Order: sequence, then C-alpha cells, then structure tokens
Amino acid sequence: MEQDIVIGEHTPYPLEGILSLPQDLSVPVPAVILVHGSGPTDKDETIFRNRPFYDISEGLTARGIAVLRYDKRTKIYGKAMKKAPVETQTVKTETIDDAVLASELLKADDRIDSNRVFIFGHSLGGMLAPCIDAEGGDFAGIIIAAGSPRTLSDVMMSQNEAIIDQLPRLLQILARKQMAKLRKTFLDIEEMSEAEAKAKKVMGGISAWYFKEMAAHPVKEYLQSLKKPVLILQGQKDAQVSLEQDFLQFQQLYSDKETVSFKEYPDLNHLFMKSVYGTLKDIRKEYRIARKVEPEVIEDIAQWILTH
Repeated sequence: MEQDIVIGEHTPYPLEGILSLPQDLSVPVPAVILVHGSGPTDKDETIFRNRPFYDISEGLTARGIAVLRYDKRTKIYGKAMKKAPVETQTVKTETIDDAVLASELLKADDRIDSNRVFIFGHSLGGMLAPCIDAEGGDFAGIIIAAGSPRTLSDVMMSQNEAIIDQLPRLLQILARKQMAKLRKTFLDIEEMSEAEAKAKKVMGGISAWYFKEMAAHPVKEYLQSLKKPVLILQGQKDAQVSLEQDFLQFQQLYSDKETVSFKEYPDLNHLFMKSVYGTLKDIRKEYRIARKVEPEVIEDIAQWILTH
C-alpha cells in the first residue's frame, strides 16, 4: 500500500513523497527513511532507467517494513535555492532539514513504531546520515550505503583523478594541470574565513561555503561517539566511492565497535546493481542500462532492521 504524503507541509519547501506500508498493520511496524545522494534527485532516486529507491521500497515493504521516500529539495526548488542567501546554501538546507522532518512525520504516525525508525543514506546521504541523526533525526539505527568517511572535496578529487587515469596521455597532461588548480582551490577553502568562503564561488558557481561548512562536521566524529547500531554497505565495483579509500577506511576506524556492521558485494556498482563497465569514464553508459537493486542487498537491509 502506498500513500502520498508531504514533507515539510507548512514550510517554504514542501516536498512530495510516498509512504509505502506493509499489508499487515495489526501492530506498529518499523520504518526507514531513504536519503538521496548528490544532485537534484526525485523520490525514486531515478538515474536514467534505474530507480534504486523504488526497488528498495518495494522490497522492504514486502518484508514488513514501512518506507518513506520523497523528492529532494534541490530537485523541486533548485533555482530558488541558488538565489537564496549564501549562508543557507549548505547540506543542512539541501538534505538534513528535510530528513529530520521526515523522521518527525513517521514518529507521529500511529502505524509506525516510533522507537524503530531508521535512516538509509545513499552516497552523499550516507555521508550525512550520522549528522542527520544528531541534528534531530534520532534514529534507531543508521545505514550508510556507498558513503565515505572522507570529506566531499576529497571524494570529488579522487573521482576526477580516476577519470584522468583513463584518458589518452596528451589529455592526461592537460587535465592534471586543471586538477592541480582544483586541488589548490580546495586547500584554500580550508584556510578561508567564513566570510571569505561565503564570498567565493568554485566549480562553476558552487559556494565555497558549501564545502567548508560540510567539512566542519565530519562523519568520522559522529560515528566515533555513536552508540546506536550502524550498517555500512559497499559494492566492490563502485566507481564513485572507493572500496580501498572509503569502505576499508570505515572498517579500520570502526572495526572495534560492536555496534557497527559491514557488508561488501562483489560485482555491484554505486547503485547496488550488477556492474557492467565498472569505470567512471563509462558511468553514464553503466546507468543507462535498466537494472534492479540486487535482492541480496535488500534482504540484508531488511534482516538488519528487523533484528534491531
């Protein structure tokens, strides 16, 4: 059963969403909120012909778990947000505030077990999930899917370097000069004052403040003190976040924490679907192939939620 809902109905940025409910509602059920990756994304996290959030919602609901998915604020209000004061151009307004409102909405629903509301953060959403929890989400547990313990700028640099490595030699030389400039820009942002960061635009118009503000709240600090359960998932063929630099770093940082679990999947890409090309150079071709989130991933998520 699917129900249309609105996140932030009485705010300046109401967002359409869908609450998927299991058939058996004789007792309050556990629930999970799906939080998008980077970019303006709809409620299904649609990428070409793929709809990973739809797949996850369908699979979890069939296993007795309610799922809330909704349009990302930048998808609906992107133009207005770009014209807003620069101090509001942060991941807080882009992602965090709406996820907190989603949590509050679920906990107020009598059909939902308010003590068993979880968050599933994908990519950038995974990087932000512990912060969303601390900012008021107050979830029963956190799922980080294809996330990273590094800063967003570090991840972006790695992605660009991976693309350069796959270019012809002459183009590599030219691209590396541009990369050196971008690397210096990110280093400069770290040293900027708040006022300087708010005044500077980088990468075609993104506020430097966006990167500086997010880096001030690293996922590593939130997870270090977190006592609630965390599940970290990674596809081995993910071309956007690195098995070595991201997932393995998570393991090194938190392998001694009994509350943190890890699972990696051979042959799966950033969307937790079967990988075809496995490289950033071919990422658009990869995502144009219609696929489904692998059933094993959905089953692992469901079992983890149902046992916590």
